[in-house]
This record gives sequence, C-alpha cells and structure tokens, in this order.
Amino acid sequence: MKRALLLAAASIISVSALNAETVRKGKANSPATPTDSIKVETRADKNADKEINELVSLVLTTMPEGDAKVKYKTLTEEDFRLVAKELGVEVAAIKAVVKIEAGPKLEGFWAPGVPVANYVQSLFNKYNGKTKGRKLKDAKIPSGLTGYALKEWTSLTNARKINADAADMGTYWGMFQIGGFNYKLCGCESVEEMVSKVCDSEFSQLEMFAVFIRNSGMLDALKKKDWAAFARKYNGPSYAKRGYHTRMAKEYANFKSQESSETKKSNEQKAPTMKSGVDQKPVELSKESTDTIKKSVAPEKKNYKKKRRRRR
Repeated sequence: MKRALLLAAASIISVSALNAETVRKGKANSPATPTDSIKVETRADKNADKEINELVSLVLTTMPEGDAKVKYKTLTEEDFRLVAKELGVEVAAIKAVVKIEAGPKLEGFWAPGVPVANYVQSLFNKYNGKTKGRKLKDAKIPSGLTGYALKEWTSLTNARKINADAADMGTYWGMFQIGGFNYKLCGCESVEEMVSKVCDSEFSQLEMFAVFIRNSGMLDALKKKDWAAFARKYNGPSYAKRGYHTRMAKEYANFKSQESSETKKSNEQKAPTMKSGVDQKPVELSKESTDTIKKSVAPEKKNYKKKRRRRR
C-alpha cells in the first residue's frame, strides 16, 4: 500500500510539474502584455509549487510500520531508504548529515515528546520585535531533563511566556537542527505547526529535513555529494572554520564502507557452501552398502570368466 502511494504521488508530482511548465510556456507565447504575463506566470508557479509541496508532505507523512515503538529513539533503515528514494539521493548521504547535526547518538529527542532544542537569545530578540506571537504564561519545563537539555528548555520555556512564536523561531530544532524561522521552507503554515511536527517523531523530523533541503535549493548539492556547497547553505558562511564539509565527507565515506561490508557479508551468506575440487571429502559408504555392491558385481565377474574359458 505504501509503495503504491509513493508511486501514485510521484506520478501526480510529475504531472503537476508538467502542467505548470505548460502554463508557463503558454503564457509566454500568449499576446498578453508583459505585466499581465508576469503576474499570471508568478501565480501559476506559486500554485504549482504549493501543490507539489503538499503532495510531497502527504507522501512523507506516512510513518512506516514498526516506527511507533521507537519513534522517539531512533530512525530505522526503512525510514532512511524511503526518504532517500523520494529525494533521489543516497542513504549514506542523508546519514552523514544526521551524524554531524545530531551527534554520535543520532538523537532527535531528549525525552519522549521532548525534541532536541537549542535556544538562541539573539534570535528571540530579533523576532520578538517583528512578531506579535502567543504568550504561553502557563508554559512548563518538560520533566525528565537534566544538564544541557534542561538548560535549553528552561530558557525556551521562559521565552515562550513572553512571545511563544518568537521563542520557537529563535530555536534550532530536532536532529537536523533546523531553525524555527525556516518554518515556511519546511512546508508549514506557522512555526507552531513546525514545532508540532518536530515533537511527533524522528521520522517527522526526517521528512521535514527532506522538504527543507528541497525548498532551500540544497538538494542538487546533496545528490552530487558536494559537501562544501551543501554545508555553505545548511550551516552558514562559517561552515569551513568548523569543518562541516570535511566531517560530512568523512561520515559519508564511513557509511558507504559499512554498506559495502554488509553487502559483501550478505552475498557470502547467500553463496553455496559446497567446496569443489580436491577439497571435497570422499563419500564414505556403510558396510551394508559395500556388501550389497560386491554381491551385485560378483556374478558378472563369474559369467565373464566362464565365457572366456569356453572361447579357449
């Protein structure tokens, strides 16, 4: 069912893109004035892009079976394969980004339903002056947190009491550390919707990453494994100083090596175990089998000798 949904959505996406292109070409060739043509073309492009994003979101929202018990703990191989196929990139490439952004443990959550969150005061100040957001006066710090996680959620919760939207926009969320101010690029209507998806599961965080890099123009760099170009857009101008591109390249190579080892091991297990040539052990016959063979051969030998004697 899931594969059928993916194929159907992919087909619709292709048709939508084709229709959008047809509209653009048709309007370009029409006798309308330049101003009218530009307005219609822009509207058609936006509608087509919105339709495609909605379809992509629909496909990726279907969480694979088996994720329910581990949705706050880990991403499965099926999760990675599903999104990698949708994006047309290698699984190892996505894993490399996760490893650098989420750390060695590949964590998307600090506690069930409590995602990794890195609050930035300067970003809150920036959006607090521009956004008249909700005030969550009854906001409480999630339970079960300690150390750095407790510190970040304490700061975030206190900021939410002043301006929840500005606080969420000024926070980097989940295993992919996507800033809340990017909620529109993540296919969300509001930052509140984005945070809701981040809190849902690690698979939801993975699907958001997929939509984000597509809408941000990073997909081509990820397909080509151009880590410098990808890190420049994903991590900002200081990516080189922190070595994001070289670290991602290294992790990609590690994951590809693991894939090769697993493939080799799988092939060896599938290969026949029988040895050939001199390594084969001779077949050992039981005493009963040996006696039976002797009895069946012996009469032939006697008859043969008798025939030879008669000829003499």
